[in-house]
Amino acid sequence: MNLKFDRVASIVFLVLGILIIIESQKISESAYGSQIGPSTFPFVLGIVLIGLSILLFFETIRHQAMYKIVQEQEGGKSSNFKRFLIIFISAVAYAFLLEKLGYLITTFAFLLISFQTLERGKWVSSIIVAAAFSAIIYFGFVNVLGGSLPKFPL
Repeated sequence: MNLKFDRVASIVFLVLGILIIIESQKISESAYGSQIGPSTFPFVLGIVLIGLSILLFFETIRHQAMYKIVQEQEGGKSSNFKRFLIIFISAVAYAFLLEKLGYLITTFAFLLISFQTLERGKWVSSIIVAAAFSAIIYFGFVNVLGGSLPKFPL
């Protein structure tokens, strides 16, 4: 945890939430006269983002001493930056390989890499959770909701 990073992130997310609310008001209203139109979800999302960013900002102010102690115990910024970099690179690779390898394979690989980056050594539970999540989301989205996701490359 990095106090300065959390404060900057809270300000960035606050601005992002405000922009989402402003831009959601530009979405046209529903053609059927319903009170809930296409702008409702982005508007609510913007409000939630603003609320969470304000909460994060005040949490960083309240717990300055705790963050400093945790940061000293974790060994500083380098270990967190390394984790961030690994997950970021795997997310970019996920985006590029999704169409080529299909949803199930790329999602499983991304989740497995992410889990192992965050908690090394728990291979069995990481494999089970990554496989179950990938399969359940794929089945639910394709079979229950009738959507489409990239299939196996075979």
